[in-house]
Amino acid sequence: MKNHLFFFLLLKPFFPAFSQVQVWTTRPAAGILLQASEVSAIVPQPGEEPLPTIFIDPTKSYQQMDGFGFTLTGGSAQLINRMGADKRAALLEELFGTKENGIGISYLRISIGASDLSDRVFSYCDLPEGQTDVELEKFSIEPERKDLIPILKAILEINPEIKIMGSPWSPPVWMKTNGKSIGGSLKPGFYGAYARYFVKYIQAMQQEGILIDAITVQNEPLHSGNNPSLLMQPHEQAEFIKKHLGPAFEKNDLLTKILIYDHNADRPDYPIAILNDPEARKYIDGSAFHLYGGTVEAIGEVHEAHPDKRVYFTEQWIGAPGNMAEDLKWHVKNLIIGATRNWCRTVLEWNLAADPQQNPHTEGGCTACLGALTIDGDAVTRNTAYYIVAHASRFVRPDATRIFSNPVLSLPNVAFQNGDGRTVLIVLNEGDEEATFRVKMGKGTFVYTLEGGAVATYHW
Repeated sequence: MKNHLFFFLLLKPFFPAFSQVQVWTTRPAAGILLQASEVSAIVPQPGEEPLPTIFIDPTKSYQQMDGFGFTLTGGSAQLINRMGADKRAALLEELFGTKENGIGISYLRISIGASDLSDRVFSYCDLPEGQTDVELEKFSIEPERKDLIPILKAILEINPEIKIMGSPWSPPVWMKTNGKSIGGSLKPGFYGAYARYFVKYIQAMQQEGILIDAITVQNEPLHSGNNPSLLMQPHEQAEFIKKHLGPAFEKNDLLTKILIYDHNADRPDYPIAILNDPEARKYIDGSAFHLYGGTVEAIGEVHEAHPDKRVYFTEQWIGAPGNMAEDLKWHVKNLIIGATRNWCRTVLEWNLAADPQQNPHTEGGCTACLGALTIDGDAVTRNTAYYIVAHASRFVRPDATRIFSNPVLSLPNVAFQNGDGRTVLIVLNEGDEEATFRVKMGKGTFVYTLEGGAVATYHW
């Protein structure tokens, strides 16, 4: 089957919007991965049959985008840092550059201390059992100097404007009710110390030349079985923010945004409850979400409840070994299209890289998290999440604004306008059969046939 993009080239003076459309497709059934499609210049014949039509209206705009990307886990940084210098430099240029084959990742999430995809559990203030350090005199980001910080600095040389979000999986264990890395809650007596911990982290990273654009208060606060993890109920998060974290940021003139929740869309009541607290909400930029539970539309409900507060999509994994056809459809429909149509300013997939055995991870951490990249020494395999994100990150820049496009049955879609005025449309054919449809913006129009299960990004 051939994909045909029908340009009205002979009528170009009347259809200026589509004089130079580029289209990139991923078609799992044909083994096509983010490739330019065949283009045919054909003038449509009169009396053609009505087609499903995607109408784009740039006069109706929604949220500005902050970017698309991944979580650069400690394990991801370790694997990339161990590559040969030339191979590492080429890979980072491909991931974060915008020239030639660069996919232009524009947003990264990193863990504050260890995540479950670090090679071990650690914090920035680990102490012998029974000791405490309320003033954080022993605080140090030294554990990040071997892998994470060098990789972040190399990324910043490629894209100095990239935004970075930090998320903790657990405070130092001496601050917790159970004294363990898994589960437990933050002791109220250490709320002030933990707020200082965030401040010291942001300041220490800034001294390295790494600006933290935003932090989430806790990764998955209702999932206390991971290693590491912390249980934090909404009333506890609200109390921590309004009495300690917010004032500490204010006192130290920190511009880093505070985001709440950072968990599944099945509990929109969690962020809404915190945002309903006027003393807490004044310090909060917005809410962050995952989609291991619930539906993506619930994120829109949080936006509707508090439209002045932003929403972000911050994590979703693909389980190894993965299923390219099904994973591509689900993630593009629910994240690239669904999350942005529900006001999210970021869409971040989970781990950027793992080795062929899905390592490294902590004891009890995720053993089946398929990286966007599989790195085996200097050998790199690009997996489904790489193409999911690249379909957006390569074309939708951080200054882009989501604009109106109508829902079409079996053709989920989303449109953006970049700061330079260029338009991006992403369309998924979630059916099994090929679909032919029309795209219209103003007086411009084109027709395209998209294979079943395929994704296309149009750029003009």
